[in-house]
Amino acid sequence: MPQAWDRFIAKPSGSCWTVLKTLDLLGPLHGYGIARRIEQISGDLLTLNQGTLYPVLLKLEQEGSIASEWGASENNRKARFYRLTSDGRKHLLAETRGWERTATIIRRFFAARAEDVK
Repeated sequence: MPQAWDRFIAKPSGSCWTVLKTLDLLGPLHGYGIARRIEQISGDLLTLNQGTLYPVLLKLEQEGSIASEWGASENNRKARFYRLTSDGRKHLLAETRGWERTATIIRRFFAARAEDVK
């Protein structure tokens, strides 16, 4: 189990890709389900609270990356279910490329030795 200091509380600006990827992997989910699945996929290292999640969902819906409709949750409560759109898939692809570039840069810095830059 991760320690409290190992957990990362997601901020709205960096959370879009986690929502998009979760919907891409699992299909339509309600907000609470999205947050729990993000925690599960991250091995409980990433937490997305409601104050972060719902503004991200609203932003993604307004830009056309996701769409929503009302339905019933597992416990038969009214819930808004979100799904990825074709524009959302394009957005996710662009985000993935950006994060892959960032990871490559970070890997290079951690692997660098002084003699490599002389």
